[in-house]
Amino acid sequence: MRLATLPDGSPDGRLHIVSRDNARCAPAEAAQTLQALLDDWDSLAPALAAQSAVLNAGGGAPFDPSAALAPLPRAWQWLDGSAYESHGALMQKVFGLDSTPKDRPLMYQGISDRFIAPTADVPLPSEDDGIDFEGEFGVIVDAVPMGSDAARAGAHIRLVVQINDWSLRSLAPVEMKTGFGWIQAKPACSMAPVALTPDELGPAWRDARVDLPLVVELNGARFGAAEGYPMAFGFDALLAHAARTRQLVAGTILGSGTVSNETFREIGSSCIAERRGIELLDQGEPATPYMSFGNRVRMECRARDGAPLFGAIDQQVVAG
Repeated sequence: MRLATLPDGSPDGRLHIVSRDNARCAPAEAAQTLQALLDDWDSLAPALAAQSAVLNAGGGAPFDPSAALAPLPRAWQWLDGSAYESHGALMQKVFGLDSTPKDRPLMYQGISDRFIAPTADVPLPSEDDGIDFEGEFGVIVDAVPMGSDAARAGAHIRLVVQINDWSLRSLAPVEMKTGFGWIQAKPACSMAPVALTPDELGPAWRDARVDLPLVVELNGARFGAAEGYPMAFGFDALLAHAARTRQLVAGTILGSGTVSNETFREIGSSCIAERRGIELLDQGEPATPYMSFGNRVRMECRARDGAPLFGAIDQQVVAG
């Protein structure tokens, strides 16, 4: 089934079922909010799946993705990995970073008190901060027990989402050198309007990965179309890593990190920093500027036949 959250004046919005063509919707009858559904998934999901089947047969009201909030407007926890080795290797080479162990995922914990709506303007304090986007896939889980292995953790993946993890690149090196963690370099993330149960992806949900391209456009021009499958660690393994010493609360969102492929010179990138890194290696200096106020980024993943899935993130950066 497909789920979206529409505004109702409350911080968490009103949960809706969305039809398979993303054209129609209806208020979810079994749960008011997505968090309420995740808190009691096993009990509530069957009724919502039945409602989804009825909606797919016809009826409902028109669904306007541009009016939607993030599917989970605020979450108990946001964890972001860096699961694409091609992106990590390039960043290490460009910035002179130490190589990381291949048997241990990279992951940080970011702010989760808000996820920006998919078409809302994104206010940020300064163009001098190196404003960048990062196109990612993500999953939302119900409660994952501490110590779960990959198979057990993966069984708790309830929804798949598409994310823009905003980054402020000028601030990142300063914070990295402290040896602690991100604060200023990582503002709130954005999320595409529709969350999917993994079965909605069909064969494109493979090995706990999204086997589809993420198309990114910057100011109306194609920027990249990297494939989602080549993760060094699937979402199941990332969740197991996160759950080694803690239970993951229902509503935890976990990101893949910037979607990237080894053929980035041919297919493009999902963030500006990667493009600048390629330019530095190939030309001796970066040429692509970071975003300015008024710039717009759009990213969307569709099925191989062009059918809609998550809907689009389409946002303008503005002065905060």
